[in-house]
Amino acid sequence: MYSFIGVINIRRFKNILLLISSLILISLAACGTLGNKSVDGWEWQNPLSQNNPLLGVWGSSPADVFAVGYKSTILHYNGTSWSAMSSDASYDLLGVWGNSSTDVYAVGYDGIILHYDGTSWSAISSGTTLWLGSIWGSSSSNIFAVGEEGTIMHYNGTSWSTMSSGTQKELYKVWGSSSSDIFVVGDGGIILHYDGTSWSTMSSGTTAWLGSMWGSSSSDIFAVGEEGTIMHYNGTSW
Repeated sequence: MYSFIGVINIRRFKNILLLISSLILISLAACGTLGNKSVDGWEWQNPLSQNNPLLGVWGSSPADVFAVGYKSTILHYNGTSWSAMSSDASYDLLGVWGNSSTDVYAVGYDGIILHYDGTSWSAISSGTTLWLGSIWGSSSSNIFAVGEEGTIMHYNGTSWSTMSSGTQKELYKVWGSSSSDIFVVGDGGIILHYDGTSWSTMSSGTTAWLGSMWGSSSSDIFAVGEEGTIMHYNGTSW
C-alpha cells in the first residue's frame, strides 16, 4: 500500500486525513479566520476537491497549476481561481508533473498514467498494474515514474518501459537535476541514483523511510521523511 508520508495502511490514512481536515476547519471557523488572509499573505481556499485528499501539485507558472488526489480529483488554477477538471479514469491519483502547460502527466494506483495535452486528460498504457506515486522528467522524451515494489517506469517519448531498480522497496519520490543525474527515495532509507545509463544504490546513512526530495543543483539536494528525518547531499555524500 502507498502513503506519501510512509508505510501506513491507506485506509487508515484516508480516515486520519479526513479527521484532521475536519478538526482544522472546525477550529478555523471557531476562531473566525476561515477565508481570511493571514498576516503573511496565506489564505484558505476551497477548490472543489469534494473533500478528497490532494497528494500532488505541479505548475508551469503562477497562472497554471495542477493538483491531483483521490477519486480521480484533478484541479487547475488559472492564477485567479481553482476549477475541477475531468478525466476518463476512476483511480486515486498520487503525483503530477509536466514538461509544459500542454504536456502534463498524473500517476496513481493500478499503474494509471494520465496525460494532459492542453485540452483534455486521457489514460495511456503504462505497462504495470502497480501503484505509481511520483513522476518527473528532464524533457518530453525522458520521463520517470516510480512506485510500488521498486517499480521504475521510463518514457522515451513514444512508450513506457520498465527499468531495473535493483530493489523491491517502495519508492516514493523521483527528482533530478538533469537527464544523467536523477535520484529516487523510498522505504527503509533507500536512495537510488541514475547516471543516464543505469540505477545504483547510494548510502543514505538512515533506515527511516524518505518520502520526498528536492534540490537546487546536483550538489545541493534535500530528502525528508520518517520521524523528522532530513538528509542533505553535497554532491559527494549524504
